[in-house]
Amino acid sequence: MARHDEPATTAQTPGRALNITLWVLQVLLALFFAGASAFPKLTGHESARAGFDLIGYGDWFMYLVGALELAGAIGLLIPLLCGVTAIAFIGLMIGAFIYETTVIQAGFWYTPLILLVLFAFIAWGRRDRTAALLALVTGRR
Repeated sequence: MARHDEPATTAQTPGRALNITLWVLQVLLALFFAGASAFPKLTGHESARAGFDLIGYGDWFMYLVGALELAGAIGLLIPLLCGVTAIAFIGLMIGAFIYETTVIQAGFWYTPLILLVLFAFIAWGRRDRTAALLALVTGRR
């Protein structure tokens, strides 16, 4: 028989399923951002250069975005940082959407929005970890 301060076994199943879903999504997005997104920017691949030349900020901005994406990919895999990392990626996706629709205009405006929704789901699902990080930083329990 379960004690009153312990959750029932059936109540743990959705939490476990959500946790597994979030981890799978976090790993997939981390792999995508580290490999397919950050790597071309950090190595100065011509495909990345062309896009950032179109924006007009030069190579420094390409390297900055690549570094942020790589840091974010790593942050998605760190339990205490994954929620706040998802929030940071939401900001990055808002910027990507703005540039995609106003400057680049290649017709892929929906990609940052899809990623934004996925990061919002992670941020929502990991809100307890974000609260724990905030409590740790502010010294509150």
